[in-house]
Amino acid sequence: MIRPATPADFERLREIEVLAGAAFRDVGMPEIADDDPPSIEELAEFTADGRAWVAEYHGRVVGYLQAEVVDGYAHIAQVSTDPAVRGRGLGRALVDHLEAWARDRGLEALTLTTFREVPWNAPYYERIGFRPIEPTPALQTIIDRETLLGLDPTKRTCMRRDI
Repeated sequence: MIRPATPADFERLREIEVLAGAAFRDVGMPEIADDDPPSIEELAEFTADGRAWVAEYHGRVVGYLQAEVVDGYAHIAQVSTDPAVRGRGLGRALVDHLEAWARDRGLEALTLTTFREVPWNAPYYERIGFRPIEPTPALQTIIDRETLLGLDPTKRTCMRRDI
C-alpha cells in the first residue's frame, strides 16, 4: 500500500535510509553508506507540501519517495526501500504512484539523478522505463548541489520517464 508520509513515519524513514545506504559499501562507495539520513526538518518539508509517500508491506513502512517539481516535471528527490523487502516491486510502486500524482497535475514526465553504474540505480531505472538525458540547467543545478555534498558528478546521470 502507498500512502502519504506523516510525521509519525520520520524515524522509520531515517532508519530505512541508513539500511538502504549500507549496500553502497558493497560497490566501493562507503562514503555514501556513511552519509547521514535526511533530517526531520527535510522530511517535514516534503511531507507538509504533500510530496512524500511511504510504501507499507504487511502493515510496516518499508520504503519512501520524496518528490519536487523541476523543469515542470515530477522529480524524484529520493526513493529508498528497506533491503529486507527488495525485489517485491515496492520501489517501482512508489515511482508509479508518483507518475499518477504527476499525471493528475498535468506534468509530462518524471526525472531523477542517480549513479550510472550502481546496479540498483541507473540500470534499474532503465528497466522501469527511464532513459538517460542531458541535464537541463535545473537538473545541472541539482548535480552541482550533489557535488557540493560530496557526490562525484562523473558517476552521476540524469534520467527521464515520459508519462
